[in-house]
Amino acid sequence: MALGISIGFVLGFLLFDNMPLGMPIGMAMGVAIGSGLDADAKKKGKVL
Repeated sequence: MALGISIGFVLGFLLFDNMPLGMPIGMAMGVAIGSGLDADAKKKGKVL
């Protein structure tokens, strides 16, 4: 999620000229990526 927030700050600053607007976007990206990685690990039998 931290990586998503940092990317969201950059995207928010570049696309919207508003850094705080990028934070929720980044959080959503981080949660989505994390969920995908967790699902992949569960399929492979590697429990975190």
